[in-house]
Amino acid sequence: MTAHLIETRDEAVVTLTMNRPQARNAMSGEMMDAMRDALPRLAADQTVRCVVLTGAGGAFCAGGDVKGFANQAAAGGGEFNLEARVHGLRSGMELSRWLAEMPKPTLAVIPGPAAGAGLSLALACDLRIAAEEAKLTTAFAKVGLAGDYGGSYFLTQLVGAAKARELYFTADVISGRDALALGIVNKAVAARELEGAARSYAHYLASLPTVAIGYMKKNLNAAQRGSLHEVLDLEAMHMIRTFMTEDHKAAAKAFVDKRPPAFKGR
Repeated sequence: MTAHLIETRDEAVVTLTMNRPQARNAMSGEMMDAMRDALPRLAADQTVRCVVLTGAGGAFCAGGDVKGFANQAAAGGGEFNLEARVHGLRSGMELSRWLAEMPKPTLAVIPGPAAGAGLSLALACDLRIAAEEAKLTTAFAKVGLAGDYGGSYFLTQLVGAAKARELYFTADVISGRDALALGIVNKAVAARELEGAARSYAHYLASLPTVAIGYMKKNLNAAQRGSLHEVLDLEAMHMIRTFMTEDHKAAAKAFVDKRPPAFKGR
């Protein structure tokens, strides 16, 4: 880990906190390297049943370091290798894939500004809870950039093509309350209630049948890009696989006994 990314654990919930509050948690190489290490590790750890991504100091993440971009542009000179630059960025963007595809729930907790690639990371998570007063923006158009970290894909899935284009072209700033109305976030609460509400939500997600959730994510991700035939094939395979889990067998018995199930993630 690094001071730029703090990892904490609360029972089966692990929280990754982007920690550059003086820069509204703008991405640094150190932060991204730590996250690239953490996400595959947490995805493989069967004792972790929910991963939370948030930011320190009242912000989520301001995205890329625009001051750094400006300094690079001003410096100029040197050899520019397009292929190397594209490869480097694409490698970093695997963070979004890990958040979207790891076989357990991922939750973005948005206490304040989420902009540019920072918003993209939040959109890559399965679910989002925001302070009503939080400010969200694609931001890229304001600095003459096209956008990265999968934001164009995830936002289109959430709000539809026309609204996604509007939010990208205009870079309008919307509140957490507005984001809830648009379906960008799943819950919006008063800032003073966010910490408690987020913890409760994360622990609820961690209490779900984790193996089944992982397969649900595979089905739902396939539904976004595959044919009906492909999704039906996946659903059949994953349904039979989850019939074999301890969680299903225990839940079936609990149903017969007329009591709530206690899922173990196995």
